[in-house]
Amino acid sequence: MSTLSSVIPAGFDVDRVREDFPILQQTVHGQPLVYLDNAATSQKPKAVIDAVTRYYLADNANIHRGVHELSQRSTHQYEGTRGKLKKFMNAPDAHEMIFVRGATEGINLVACAYGRKHVKEGDEIIISGLEHHSNIVPWQMLCSTVGAKLRVIPINDRGELLLEEYEKLLSDRTKIVAVAHVSNALGTVNPVRAIADLAHQRGAVVVVDGAQAAPHMKIDVAALDCDFYTLSGHKVFGPTGIGVLWGRGKLLKAMPPYQGGGDMIRTVTFEKTTYNTIPHKFEAGTPHIEGGIGLGAAIDYLNRIGMDKIAAYEHQLLHYGTEALEQVPGLRIIGTARDKASVLSFVLEGIHPHDIGTVLDRQGIAVRTGHHCAQPVMDRFGVPATTRASLAFYNTTAEIDALVKGLHKVKEIFS
Repeated sequence: MSTLSSVIPAGFDVDRVREDFPILQQTVHGQPLVYLDNAATSQKPKAVIDAVTRYYLADNANIHRGVHELSQRSTHQYEGTRGKLKKFMNAPDAHEMIFVRGATEGINLVACAYGRKHVKEGDEIIISGLEHHSNIVPWQMLCSTVGAKLRVIPINDRGELLLEEYEKLLSDRTKIVAVAHVSNALGTVNPVRAIADLAHQRGAVVVVDGAQAAPHMKIDVAALDCDFYTLSGHKVFGPTGIGVLWGRGKLLKAMPPYQGGGDMIRTVTFEKTTYNTIPHKFEAGTPHIEGGIGLGAAIDYLNRIGMDKIAAYEHQLLHYGTEALEQVPGLRIIGTARDKASVLSFVLEGIHPHDIGTVLDRQGIAVRTGHHCAQPVMDRFGVPATTRASLAFYNTTAEIDALVKGLHKVKEIFS
């Protein structure tokens, strides 16, 4: 088996990194916790936990409306996260950063506010065969409402998009192309820039679900040339219930509000309401203030480590894990794309994934089993479910070795 020792990025110390995550120090069922469910949610560094705690201990107040000191401090911290996200995603303007509950709400916002205005009967929306349900269902709902048609880019046996088939699907009727940057079920990294270039030739806008990409690689919306990009805070080591939708300013300004209420208005009378400017036009009501502050702390933390170092380390860890799992008799990895992020999804001959997950849990190993909110992907590969080990930069080769040992234990029990 290969080793990581000669390829770990200079200055990256995984043991030191692990000290930043208090939850990783515990035992589960008497065994050291091996957390390999990062595609579902990541663990939180102490810097994020401290930022949220500090907000409630010292700064708790509603934002934007108050002139008192606590409100001013809270507003400054919350709004400061937009600037951090602008740099993190290489976006043109912090005002293009719309706070949402997560990537799911980001996609729904675009489907409602942009889609209902621009997609008409007979138009078409293209998604891929790799999508999470959150990038399928909102488009189905839009199509059902307006009489449009949903088209799907097929995938090959490696779990890669067939770009030549995608090009055939595109037409003057195509209004929206919505794809994941990284597949949550397989780890496939999609060629977003190539997808966007082809879509733009037909006048379509491109929506990218970046929930699984943002924790693992640099996000550059300018280089991707997409029109909307959304991510979830809890996947990038921040709090749950917060995320961001980036959109091109000219598109956001032309879109109607997604919800009505406080903060998204400029003036209100019983006869007429005028709306606020972006980003506030899309942020009705009291927001998830501590979530926004915690997300800012998470971005600061990732920047201190360096996304290039994170990507390089995880790439080698994924390679190590792939080689290790391939040595387990009867195991088949589902999803072998040539460009892939930190997901190892697999089946074990004759053993249901739920049984695998249960046995592994008794050994302190947390994995995800099921269809991963990507049932069409499971259907494509002819399996009802997989076991998914998803990696983060705080995982180690020793933890992968523990997973392999645990799988041998599974085989012993069910042989």
